[in-house]
Amino acid sequence: MGARHGHCWLSQKDKFRLRKLLRISYLEHKTNEFVRNKAESLVGPQEPLLATMKRRKLKWFGHVTRHNSLCQTIMQGTVEGGRRRGRQRKSWVDNVKEWTNMNMSELLVQAADRTAWRRTLASSAPGSPQRRQQSRET
Repeated sequence: MGARHGHCWLSQKDKFRLRKLLRISYLEHKTNEFVRNKAESLVGPQEPLLATMKRRKLKWFGHVTRHNSLCQTIMQGTVEGGRRRGRQRKSWVDNVKEWTNMNMSELLVQAADRTAWRRTLASSAPGSPQRRQQSRET
């Protein structure tokens, strides 16, 4: 899935659905770029998919590492057993290490402190805009 001008490529079905929602017929001969711009003007700019995935993955990593659970045990690789032969696949934690430029011990220390982890999260996923803080009073 490639990106051009900050937009993700849409599948044919998605393009069709977007045109249907906006009531733009193919007979009007409007370009896909026009359709995307019109949707963005109505809905507002959207966060790129990769940035969303990065942000959510990092957020979940911090959540899981603060708890003593089976997920934490599996994620840290402390489960018994061997790995397959050949070149090893990139693991889930390898992505987190790459995005944060930290080793596992640094990650665990950072994730234990929620405010420090949020700062790390903000600096590691620069493509994702800051979410508006919902007031907890309502």
